[in-house]
Amino acid sequence: MKDIAVYAQSIRASLGNAEVLHGFDLALDQGRWTSIVGPNGAGKSTLLKVLAGLIPHSGTVTLLGQPLSALHGRQRAQQLAWLGQNESSADDLTVFDVAMLGRLPHQPWLSSPSAADHAAVELALRATQAWDWRARALGQLSGGERQRVLLARALAVQAQVLLMDEPLANLDPPHQADWLGIVRALVEQGVTVVSVLHEVSMALHADAVVVMADGRVLHHGAAHHSDTHGAVEAVFGGRLAIHSVAGQWVALPRL
Repeated sequence: MKDIAVYAQSIRASLGNAEVLHGFDLALDQGRWTSIVGPNGAGKSTLLKVLAGLIPHSGTVTLLGQPLSALHGRQRAQQLAWLGQNESSADDLTVFDVAMLGRLPHQPWLSSPSAADHAAVELALRATQAWDWRARALGQLSGGERQRVLLARALAVQAQVLLMDEPLANLDPPHQADWLGIVRALVEQGVTVVSVLHEVSMALHADAVVVMADGRVLHHGAAHHSDTHGAVEAVFGGRLAIHSVAGQWVALPRL
């Protein structure tokens, strides 16, 4: 399908013996940022893992016009980058080496990193403001600093589709704003970004919002549209309200 980066059809997935995704379709536009929101237990992270091909499921996922199941590992890893919750890496690796892991899909077996690999890693570390720590061990960093390095690893892949599950975890507000700038720059370059976010106000900066509850997609629409705002408010039981503040949509607790 033209202009569709990721298409999921008749998706069902289970954790243990419990079905958590209950059969739905979802088409995500190419070169746009889509955020997925919903209450705890809605199935957001499970859906993102299905789109990444990380967990078993029924139904089909198409990535950039090709069935995800038909792509071999290296090809998939070149086209799709992943940043998950609580991602880990060896604490004794340097920041530079962690980010370089993102270049593995582009490197021939047992080859040394190329000049292009080094340039991609430097670009990613500078984008996340982690370049100055490049020689430090990952284990020496705070939680927020680690998150920025892991984001750099995902950016270094230079994939056409980037999936991120709770990428703002441990980031302070200024670095959340930096993350927003990174995402916008990626979209301007034609990259498709899909993020699961608890921060509803940040999610409303996206081009589109997917609203989930109980393993189903309840709404998928433009982030600025009143129907989307109503769906977001409803899925959280009316406990928040979306307002325009200084030209931006903000989700505030309803008192």
